[in-house]
Amino acid sequence: MTDSTLTPEQIAEVEAKRKRDAENAVAMTLQPVMNRVLADMKRRKKPFADLTDKAVYTVHSRLLMYIANNICLAGQRRQYVVDEHNKDVLRFLLYYFNDCDLCESVFPGKRHKVSKNILLMGGVGTGKTLMMQIFSEYLRYTNNPNFFHNLSVTQMVNYYTIHNNLDRYTFNEENSTGFMPQPMNVCLNDIGIESKLFFGMDTKQLTNEFIHARNEIWTMTAPDQRKFGHLTTNLDKKQLEEEFADQFGRLKDRFKTYNILTLTGESRR
Repeated sequence: MTDSTLTPEQIAEVEAKRKRDAENAVAMTLQPVMNRVLADMKRRKKPFADLTDKAVYTVHSRLLMYIANNICLAGQRRQYVVDEHNKDVLRFLLYYFNDCDLCESVFPGKRHKVSKNILLMGGVGTGKTLMMQIFSEYLRYTNNPNFFHNLSVTQMVNYYTIHNNLDRYTFNEENSTGFMPQPMNVCLNDIGIESKLFFGMDTKQLTNEFIHARNEIWTMTAPDQRKFGHLTTNLDKKQLEEEFADQFGRLKDRFKTYNILTLTGESRR
C-alpha cells in the first residue's frame, strides 16, 4: 500500500509515527549526554545539607553560633548576640548558603532568590562585615562550595596599586587553564565609604569595575564557573544607586541581581 492509497487520517498517523521514531532515535543517541547532565546536577546538590529537615537546620544553626563565638569572636572575649535586628537575616543566609529554597520565603514580597548575590546593608557597627566573616568560616569548616573570601575596599585598592589590575578578585585569569578563568566567590565589604582618591587610585571607579566584572561572572552558566560576588555597605539602596550611577544606568540595573538584606539597630561595637 502506497501513500497515495491511504486516507488523510492514515497519512497523518504514519507521519506522526515517523516523527516519534525519529525523536526516539535522537533521544537514544543523546541519552548518555543526558545521563552526564543529571550526574552533574546531582553532584552539585550533594555537598549541601538538607536544611528543610528541622533537626538538620537546628544542628547547623548551633554550629554557626559555635563558630561565631569560638572562632570569630574568641579574640574579643565576647559572645555573638542574636536579636530581632539580625535573626531573620541569619536564618535567610543559613538557608541561602546551603542552597535551600526556603530562604526565598523568609522575607515575603522581597523577591529574594537563592540564585542571586547578597547585598548586605546597615548602619555603622550593625555587624555586616562580622556576619559575613562568620558565614565564611562556617562555609569553610563545612566544606560548602559556596565558601567565599572576604575582601575590603582598601585591600582591593592595595592589590590594584601593586598589580595594576583586579584580576585576583574578578576573573582570576592568572590561574586559568586554557581559556577557562578560575573566579572565586568573594565578598567586598563596605563599598561606598571610601569613594575617593586613595594613594592616587579612584576607589569608586575600581568598585564599579569590580561590580561589572562580578556581574559577568555571576551570569556564567557553567556550575563551576558561576561564582558569587557579595557586597556589604553602610549606604541605603537610594544612596548606593546615586553613588555608583553611570550614564547608561548599568550599575543601578545590576543591583537587581542581588538579594538586598538590611541589618537594623544600633552599633554593636
